[in-house]
Amino acid sequence: MEEPQKNNLNTTDLEKDDPLKSTAPQISVSEFSCHCCYDILVNPTTLNCGHSFCRHCLALWWVSSKKTECPECREKWEGFPKVNILLRDAIEKLFPDAIRMRFEDIQQHNDIVQSLSAFQKYGNDQIPLAPNTGRVNQQRGGGFFSGVLTALTGVAVVLLVYHWSSRESEHDLLVHKAVAKWTAEEVVLWLEQLGPWASLYSDRFLSERVNGRLLLTLTEEEFSSAPYTIENSHRRAILMELERVKALGVKPPQNLWEYKAVNPGRSLFLLYALKSSPRLGLLYLFLFDYTDTFLPFIHTICPLQEDSPGEDIITKLLDLREPTWKQWREFLVKYSFLPYQLIAEFAWDWLEVHYWTSRFLIVNAMLLTVLELFSFWRIWSRSELKTVPQRMWSHFWKVSTQGLFVAMFWPLIPQFICNCLFYWALYFNPIINIDLVVKEVRRLETQVL
Repeated sequence: MEEPQKNNLNTTDLEKDDPLKSTAPQISVSEFSCHCCYDILVNPTTLNCGHSFCRHCLALWWVSSKKTECPECREKWEGFPKVNILLRDAIEKLFPDAIRMRFEDIQQHNDIVQSLSAFQKYGNDQIPLAPNTGRVNQQRGGGFFSGVLTALTGVAVVLLVYHWSSRESEHDLLVHKAVAKWTAEEVVLWLEQLGPWASLYSDRFLSERVNGRLLLTLTEEEFSSAPYTIENSHRRAILMELERVKALGVKPPQNLWEYKAVNPGRSLFLLYALKSSPRLGLLYLFLFDYTDTFLPFIHTICPLQEDSPGEDIITKLLDLREPTWKQWREFLVKYSFLPYQLIAEFAWDWLEVHYWTSRFLIVNAMLLTVLELFSFWRIWSRSELKTVPQRMWSHFWKVSTQGLFVAMFWPLIPQFICNCLFYWALYFNPIINIDLVVKEVRRLETQVL
């Protein structure tokens, strides 16, 4: 009589140690049944109304009805329904055999697998628009993020006001004024823009009152002798730039603002093209603006080894030769895989000329690189690599159509509107891209969870 009592005591102790075993006989599979298939819940997904369904059942319902509402009570759901992790883990622990059989049965039905894939793809597109997700995102570090955006917006506004108020009118720039009409002060301004070394000779040109007409008559012998006494390397740079001035009749553009003044439409086009489609933008420069823009670009980002590291950017660009095969190889690798890095490297070399503007361009290039990587990851994760050629053709057609449309109506667009679009793309796009990167990161976190 004592042994049965001991066995009963041991059984009671085991049941106390394992609560699942003690409760499992009291729980029926029917209590965890889906109201669509009336079988045990697999990957239970709970809607806003509180009803739970198998995820594949909800996917089949959405594919057939195209409605974002509960199959039982018809209440619309917000955002994108997620798997109830707590309920799923509890069911899998209580009824592992039943769940395993259900999984095997689901995998054998192609229509269910396709419905789940389509449903998840729909969810990936809807996650950034979900209001609940937005509220959660605001609760997680929103203060710091909004502070950063506010600070960057403030800097962008200050730069915008500075360029519109304190900077001289574009029509007063030397790129619009005939060299024969330059004053002595304007000749010194032209000279100083050739590089920091040119300041050594500013006083000499001012003391001799060298104006535009006199500048055009000066020869190499006069530059090398008193009162100018210009060093050999500096004299060569001045003479090369002076030849360009004689050929054009005006000062050739040497920085972003002068290029914008001479080519307002092209500068705006390039700014948006290099942002949305950098590879097509660089291809356009190669085909239609090779000498004036593409050659300086490739020599800046892929310099020759014999270039002096301390030489300023303007001096480097005065004597441009055809790129070597090594330069082309380096350029094509970056062009194919990291096109935005090319823009960042180009802006980096112009830091001494455009202090804040170059920094905005570098930050924007980094952000656009991250967004492009996110796009490639999204295509890879959705197994949509086969659609890449079609996407590329659609993008090419879209950019070409937009460019043609702008070219047709460009004469009718007021200059004020062009300036607004230019400065918006230059200073405010980085702020918008920061927001997009944060959304992509949070979207990835949501998918992982």
